[in-house]
Amino acid sequence: MKIGCYFGSFNPIHTGHCIIANHMANSTDLQQVWLVISPQNPFKPSAGLLNEYHRLHLAQTAIEGITALKASNIEFHLPKPSYTIDTLTYLKEKFPQHEFAVILGSDGLQNLHKWKNAQVLVAEYDFYVYPRPGFPVPAGLSPRFHIVQAPMLDISATAIREMIRTGKDIRFLVPDPVKEEIEKNGYYR
Repeated sequence: MKIGCYFGSFNPIHTGHCIIANHMANSTDLQQVWLVISPQNPFKPSAGLLNEYHRLHLAQTAIEGITALKASNIEFHLPKPSYTIDTLTYLKEKFPQHEFAVILGSDGLQNLHKWKNAQVLVAEYDFYVYPRPGFPVPAGLSPRFHIVQAPMLDISATAIREMIRTGKDIRFLVPDPVKEEIEKNGYYR
């Protein structure tokens, strides 16, 4: 099976994440998309991150019943911070029957050269890149890069957290069951 790994903090998962993941599963040769919850991204400060198990639960809640999508805690058991190359190497060893690919926005593509072992990643894995406004996809990418026009919503997890802190309504920005879990548990207050 060909599996697309959509890495992120998902702090919290929002409607934009869900649309991208579902679009990749429905519109590419990826048979499944795993939302890989990163406990600690090397490019982001860990302060302000909701506990990774709570973020995993919110992701599972968001995609419940969608068989082509799976929330993954694979990075919870790996050294921190999480590096994509280490996670993919581990997945390849643990699940040799599957082929893994990376899903990322064109904003993330701008920093790919800064990733650990970027040359190895680009040589060994397919990338499914969705263009984001203000971040053009460079010309001349290797054939391992698949540009996928996906529906874009300008939603920010940072803005959602700020809305929660200030008591604003986050309806429509996150799936309803995620909103209910956030409110019930007092997350991001």
